[in-house]
Amino acid sequence: MTDKFDKTPADEPPKDSAAVEAASHPEQIKAIPVRHWGRWISGVVVVALLALLIYSFSQGDVNWGTVGDFIFDPRIVTGMWHTLLISVLSMLIGLVLGVVFAVMRLSKNPVTGAVSWLYIWFFRGTPVFVQLLLWFNLALIFPVLNLGFYKDEMVDVMTPFMVALLGLGLNEGAYMAEIVRAGIQSVDEGQTEASHALGMSSGKTMRRIVLPQAMRVIVPPTGNEFINLLKTSSLVSAVQYTELLRAAQNIGSTSFAVMEMLLVASVWYLALTSVFSVGQYYVERYYARGSLRQLPLTPWQKIKKNLSFRSSPRGV
Repeated sequence: MTDKFDKTPADEPPKDSAAVEAASHPEQIKAIPVRHWGRWISGVVVVALLALLIYSFSQGDVNWGTVGDFIFDPRIVTGMWHTLLISVLSMLIGLVLGVVFAVMRLSKNPVTGAVSWLYIWFFRGTPVFVQLLLWFNLALIFPVLNLGFYKDEMVDVMTPFMVALLGLGLNEGAYMAEIVRAGIQSVDEGQTEASHALGMSSGKTMRRIVLPQAMRVIVPPTGNEFINLLKTSSLVSAVQYTELLRAAQNIGSTSFAVMEMLLVASVWYLALTSVFSVGQYYVERYYARGSLRQLPLTPWQKIKKNLSFRSSPRGV
């Protein structure tokens, strides 16, 4: 006995073939993108201003051939290497001093905390140019450097290289101390308490637990500081150190191509900062692995993805 509500396939009404075809192949939705007229207008304005700037330089009294001739001049290349050397060494000094004074400032010892605060207060509160001049003229106050085991004339000790190294390195240490302090304070205190519960000393906790986690916060501003230091190193030309800017000025004063040599120096500064900006991007990406579920695509990966998408057949 069958239920009256039971239906067999034969009892169902026949379906229209056109309806079946439409149900199996639904019509594709045509998405109409929203028109962003503001983006187009702002883009046109920016391109027009850029074209106007390029046109102005092309009409200026600049010998671009001279710029090309002196780009790889041995004196310019040597000055570039001096800029790179003094920047890297000063940054290393700043990193070491930054870690030391950041730990001192966070210490519960009031003496070390006060000394760290005074160091940061002085070197952040005075212009780096003034600090360079103070080191350069230190012989006016201390004609002789006498350390007991070493004695020499101050003018022989304070060479242009030493003045540049101390001036930039000590100034950078004050800024790095605040960056490192912010990174250390970004680590949860429970990490320190857990490491102490495991029997780790304060020094080992700082080296093995806190600082590695703080690097994610420390690295981005440190990269910015180094790029800024590359440009700030041009100030050491005032203390007779022959870096990139001073080399360009020396050539410009003898060849009467002042603007052309300044443009040459600008090209090299842009090249250096661009290279280190790329390096900063990948270092930040490395230390962001523990905080992001999925790392963003690198520029090269984006290019490969776009190329593969355009080369693939439509609809595949």
